[in-house]
Amino acid sequence: MNRLHGLVRFPTLALPKLALPKLTSRPLAVGGLILLTVVALAVLAQQLYPGDPLDIVGRPNLWPGAPGHFLGTDMMGRDMAAGVVHAARVSLMVGLFAALLSVFIGIVVGLCAGYFGGWVDDVAMRVTEMFQTLPSFLFAIVLVVILTPSLGSIVFAIGVTSWPQIARLVRAEAMRVRHAEYVKAAVTLGLGHGRIIAAHVLPNSIAPVVVAASVLMAQAILTEASLSFLGLGDPNVISWGSMVGVGRSTLRTAWYMTALPGLAIFVTVISFMLLGNGLNDKLNPRSAKPT
Repeated sequence: MNRLHGLVRFPTLALPKLALPKLTSRPLAVGGLILLTVVALAVLAQQLYPGDPLDIVGRPNLWPGAPGHFLGTDMMGRDMAAGVVHAARVSLMVGLFAALLSVFIGIVVGLCAGYFGGWVDDVAMRVTEMFQTLPSFLFAIVLVVILTPSLGSIVFAIGVTSWPQIARLVRAEAMRVRHAEYVKAAVTLGLGHGRIIAAHVLPNSIAPVVVAASVLMAQAILTEASLSFLGLGDPNVISWGSMVGVGRSTLRTAWYMTALPGLAIFVTVISFMLLGNGLNDKLNPRSAKPT
């Protein structure tokens, strides 16, 4: 038998190669398209599902596909589709404003540290390191509890705990730019520090911040969802995290109540990650990947 095994050739099947599109080959386009869809749903939420998404509109525990309720209802009879669409507004708004706050703080600290150097750099970096050593999520929880849960306190807590990475990026770029010839020429011409920073240092240090801001928005959405899941979200609005938190009690019998808002979080975060990768490829002169 062993001798025959070496002589007999078994036929092989030539399977056709499927020309599947590589979504990761153009992350900027794919991420932008997904994010644009999420933003459109958030903008049109009131037109698609008018009224308060927290209102009871049907029988409880209706599974997706039920007549009149595309994504079903939760245990209180609230429409899941209306909740998911309206919650997109809250998550995107928190992500945007928290990212803007952290970017603003990080740019100010990073520019001062990188441009002036010396004791200003030492003080700024020690403060940055202090914030980096603190567990950001626990720090955000403490701030939200102290300030009472609301959208404003959540945005403030996330923004205040997320700026150190921006500060380090801007500091490194500012240190590089301040030694450039055009900056030295501006100093020779007698231009003030504020004008030099605004006209030369900041525009040439902003590229990595654009990429980091997209990642910060994704992190802010995840942090807001985690806070809402723990019951620290704004009780007057609906968010993806609060929907997941409410649905966890029925995870075994009605898993869709947590799966649907969880999927929305996943898709939105992935879109920001793809957007960040695409922007990095586009803004990085060493990269030749298509975006």
